[in-house]
This record gives sequence, C-alpha cells and structure tokens, in this order.
Amino acid sequence: MGRNSMNTIKHSLAFLKWLLPALLLWFEPKQLIAQTPNTFADTSLSQDARIANLLQTLSVEEKINLLTFQNEGVPRLKIASYNWWNEGLHGVARAGQATVFPQAIGMAASFNPSLLKNVADAISTEARAKYNLACAKHALQQYQGLSFWAPNINIYRDPRWGRAQETYGEDPYLTSQMGIAFVGGLQGNNPNQLKAAACAKHFAVHSGPENQRHSFNALLDEKDLRETYLYAFKKLVDAHVESVMCAYNRVNDQPCCTGNFLLTQVLRKEYMFKGQVLTDCWALEDIRSGHKTETDGAVIAAQAIKEGVNLECGSMLSADLLNAYKRNLITLEDLNAAIEPTLRTQLKLGLLNVHANPSYLSFGQDSIANAYHLKLARQMAQESIVLLSNNGVLPLQKDKVNALMLLGSIASSEDVLLGNYNGLSAHPVSFVSGITAAVGAGTRVEYNAGYSFTDTTHFGGLWAASNAKISIAFIGTTPDYEGEEGDAFLSNHGGDRTNNELPASQLAFLRAYKKANPTQKLIVVITGGACFNLTEIEAMADAILVAWYPGEQGGNALADVLFGTCSPSGKLPITYYQNIQNLPSFTNYDMQGRTYRYLDQNQKYPFGFGLSYANFSYQWKQKPKLNKTHIQFSVQVKNNSSKHAAEVVQAYISYPNGNRMPVKELKAFQKPSIAANDSVELNFSIPIEELKKWDLENNHWKLYPGKYTLTIGSHSQDQQLVFIVPIKENYLHE
Repeated sequence: MGRNSMNTIKHSLAFLKWLLPALLLWFEPKQLIAQTPNTFADTSLSQDARIANLLQTLSVEEKINLLTFQNEGVPRLKIASYNWWNEGLHGVARAGQATVFPQAIGMAASFNPSLLKNVADAISTEARAKYNLACAKHALQQYQGLSFWAPNINIYRDPRWGRAQETYGEDPYLTSQMGIAFVGGLQGNNPNQLKAAACAKHFAVHSGPENQRHSFNALLDEKDLRETYLYAFKKLVDAHVESVMCAYNRVNDQPCCTGNFLLTQVLRKEYMFKGQVLTDCWALEDIRSGHKTETDGAVIAAQAIKEGVNLECGSMLSADLLNAYKRNLITLEDLNAAIEPTLRTQLKLGLLNVHANPSYLSFGQDSIANAYHLKLARQMAQESIVLLSNNGVLPLQKDKVNALMLLGSIASSEDVLLGNYNGLSAHPVSFVSGITAAVGAGTRVEYNAGYSFTDTTHFGGLWAASNAKISIAFIGTTPDYEGEEGDAFLSNHGGDRTNNELPASQLAFLRAYKKANPTQKLIVVITGGACFNLTEIEAMADAILVAWYPGEQGGNALADVLFGTCSPSGKLPITYYQNIQNLPSFTNYDMQGRTYRYLDQNQKYPFGFGLSYANFSYQWKQKPKLNKTHIQFSVQVKNNSSKHAAEVVQAYISYPNGNRMPVKELKAFQKPSIAANDSVELNFSIPIEELKKWDLENNHWKLYPGKYTLTIGSHSQDQQLVFIVPIKENYLHE
C-alpha cells in the first residue's frame, strides 16, 4: 500500500474517531440541548434541561464569576450582570421610596402570621415594581434585585444583643410561624416561579456579641442546638425557603460557612435542602483573618464549595477559586454542583429568560407605597403595640382631652420609625404628627424635646407640661444606639448593650417631670428592639406602651391605640426581665437560665404578655383528646366588654420531669377578632412530633413518656385552662 493510501486511511480513521463521539452527542438528548446556543433562555423547556445547557455551555471562569454576589454576567450569552444583595426585612430596603412596615420584632409582637404574609406579599410586589422601573432605566444596581436576604430567624437569646430588633423574638415556635408566613408572602405560591427569593439567616447560632462576631466561637451541645437554634431553620426549609445564609461565627470550632456539620450533615443531608446557600458578607475572609482556622484562600474557597456554598457575598471565590481548581482542590463536578442552585434560583426569578417574566410586568410606580400598602403598614403597627400597664387612663377620650403635652425627641424622630434595614417613606408619620392629626385642630397639643441622650441635668418642657392634664413621654432607644455592628454608630459596644437599663438622662428627666407635675397623668411610650428595666417607670407612669420601631405609619397607629380607635392586641415576643444581672454571660450560648422557656423567675412582664381594653374569658368547648398523631381540643373565648378587640390565645406545653426539660413552650396560638359581648370557638391541633426532645445519649429525637401539661392563656404565665395529657412509652410506635 502506498504512502498516499496509508495517509488516506489514517485521515479516515481520524475522521471516524472524531465523528463517532459527535454522533453520540447528537443523539443524547441532554447533549443535544448543549449544541443549541442559549437554550437555557427557552422557557418552554424544563428547568433541568435549561440548567444542563448552562452547565455545558459556561466555561470554568464564567461559572466562578456567577458564584459571586456582584457578578459580571456572561456577555457572550447575553446573561446580564446581577447583584444578588437586596434587603427586605420589613419593606424593600436601601433603595429609595418603599412602604416601611414595623421592624421585625414589632411584627412578631402582632402574633399574626396571616397579616405578616400579606405584608411580605406587599414587599415583593414593591420589589417587582422597583425592579421593573430600574430595568426600564437600564440602571439595575445593588438593592434593586429580586433576591432578598431576609428574614432573620436567629433566636433572641439575650437582651444585650443589638440585632434583636431584626428577629421574631425568643421563642423558636413563634419564630418559625412568623418566618414561614414571611417566606410564603415574599416568594408566592408557585414553587417554580418566584415572585421574589427569601433567605433564612444567619445559619446558625448567631446572636451576639456584635463586636466579636468575625472571630467568635459559639460553644454548645446538640440539645440546645437542635431544640432552640436550628428549630426555625428546619421549619423554613420545609416551607421551601429559597436560600439560607451561613453566619460569620464558628459553632463548636467549625466556621459556619465551611463547616461540614451544619452545612453538609444537617442542612443538605438531614434537612434535604436543595436551595441556594450564600455566605454572609465577607464571612469567608473572616475565616482567614478573624477565626484564623485556615490562611490559604484557595483552601478556604474549596472548602466552601465542597460543603455546599453556592454564592459568596465577598470576593474570595472570585479571587481564589480558579487557583483552587487548577490545584485540583475542587473538580469540575464540584463546581457544577455549586453553581446549579444559584442558576435554578435565577431561572425561578425569570432572570435568564429571553423576555422578561410576564407575570409581574404590570407592577410599576402605582404598586409602591399605595393606599393598600399604607393600610397594611398601619394595621401591622397597630397590632404590634403592646400595652404593658394601664390604671384606667387609656383609652383617651378625644372629646374630653383639651390639651396634651408630648415630651422627648423620640416623639418627632423619623429614624425611630424606621429601625434598621429599612426603606424610605415619602410621608412618614411621627408620633407627634399622628397624635396631632388624631385630636384635630381644636385640641391644644404642645411638643418639647425634653432631654438629650447624654445630659442628666438640663431638661425642657417641664413648665409647659403643667398646662396640660395629660403628658405623653417618649423614651427608649433608637437605631443609632442599638443594632448591627457599624450601623449603630453611637453605641459603645458594637451595637450591643451591657445592661437593660434605660438611658440615665431619660430617667432623670422623668423624675424631674414628676417633681414639677405631681398630679398630671403620665403616659410612657417606649421604643427600641429589646427589653428594659421598668421598675422605676412603673412607679411614675399611669400607662406604659411598647411601640418598638413601628414603621412609617407608627404615629397614626399609636394614636389609634391611645384614643381607642382600636384596642391594643400586641403581645411581647420576648421576656421583659426585672433585671439581667443573673443572666448567664453574653458569650454563653447555653439556654439554661434564658428566656421564658428555661426561667421561672425574674420575669417582670412575661413572654406573650399584653393588655387589652377588653377582657376575655376562656372555657373548654372540647377538652383535649389524644389520637395517634395530634393533641386536639377546642376553646371558646368570650369578649366580656363593649369594645371590639382581638385576643391572642396561646397554648403552652409543660413536659414530664427530665433532664433539662423546658419549663414550658409555646406550641400553638390563634388571634381571633371578637365583637363586643360575643364569643368565638377556636380549634387547635398540636402534633405529637412537636413534643419530642433531643436525646443526647442516643443522638436522636425522642418522645419522653409521662404527663404533659397543656395550659391555655393570654400569656406564658397565665392559666385560664389546664389539662394533663398522659403519654405512654413508645406511643408513636403503637
């Protein structure tokens, strides 16, 4: 055979060697998709098919780019750049005009998940509208996207923590119910098409101290971890929250954003979470410079990818992940597994479609801060206000109030309405404005700032207050003094507090007021996100209300409560301690001696407490019955007054004697609105699974046999109805 013939055969064999794999690719459906550019943008295909196309079309460098919160997109595929960082804790935040609802702790005080779901739905409507408006200007920036890093479902374990205001309080069950409602309202009802993406944060065991968070190591056993700190995260994963944010701190020596136990063993394998895991901002850098558990950026980046991180708020992945790939610290399979959940979230949001998602294109300027949203904000603020004490001075009767004196700079502050992680309102209603509008032009209202936050000797408004029979003093704290590290710039402790005392200047001012006006009625309104020692205030005040950070309609809502337009229905989502000297150290994460669940004493105002202008009575309609899976019962609640009012009916469980059992725990609640002199029947069903506790010896959940006490009341120490439910050994297995 000649040289030319041999060459022909070699070329033919080479051609066949190339052709055979090509033919195989052609007839493989998934590979067929990859041959067509931009198939990922075809909404007629399944999400799996679209993602398969992307995974095979994107280069390694492009995939790494998309793992960063502020990515450049993929210009060659017409994938636009996108900044994932957006905030929506109680309204679209940091992006200009938006309805500002009460801060999260205030919304928790409403004990009204259905109302919170409506609020979250309004937030996502405004988010879509603002996104549409920004896209129309071709100016989409940070805080204008559709991925929201909320809610914060960390447990308020200690009143010194400055970020308590961002949470739903100290109880895992209440936190889970409010969190589920928020996620449902924000994301919508279609699991394959997100209105907006919610994110449960910060996973996990993250509640101070703020000034140590970048290096802090939270130490605790698995019982407290499971029963308290992880409970709400599991519930939100079950409710299909789209994202989970890993925290800055370590837990039992493992950094939260690279730790195998939390991210892989619990979240991915046990909870079966398939969504997006993102890091808190620059948390990976904290591993190198704060925790110092690893110094090599490529190793840290690889660890994050291998343990399930899908998006970084920071720059380590963009700087070091390609190096990690080249060093074989991660494989292409690892990279594909990491990018897949982030791509899926983008698809659900409609960010990778050829055309914009048609479902929400109509949302525009009239969807932002409209009349319906303002009404929601006002209702939520009304239901968040907690009446702690009242000697009969409230409600005020407008026709009998001729003059009012309003005292304290908080009364006119817009900042105190907003809290943190907030948007901006074009027409915020301060307490002064709301009260002045409510009484009308015929009533004399005077305002004086009264005190500063630091001066304990110079006061204003004392003489002017003598010209009114009723004064309303506004005290507490502001977001400048409590909040996240760096945001609360007037705090001396990184946003945290060292005690639960009110500012000394406020107490000195009220003493001076009472000395100058001993016969005048004094109503005290407290703002802030945590509890205060109110012992001295109680002796001076005729009524005390907690208004939290009530949002843009705070002034109107407070006036509604003060003048009886609505009866107060807020309940404390936290314990108001008599003092905190006997609490464990702030850096101790053990639950023993903390919150109403593990503390019988030292509760000035217990969890779930809040007065009403009405009074209610309870009786069994159907006493508790135990079936295979639930404790079921019915309660009749009667409004024994001439005032229409809402009541939060709370069901608590106390456990058989055992090691480290909670004193009691909230396991169900309902909030009916009851007409004057009317009654309602409420049906309850508590899953037996909810009674299980973590068995440290055997590392699993266990239903302990014995007598379970079911208590129904208006707060955690109220005992309107009590019933003993005996549960036998191996009950669930019979």
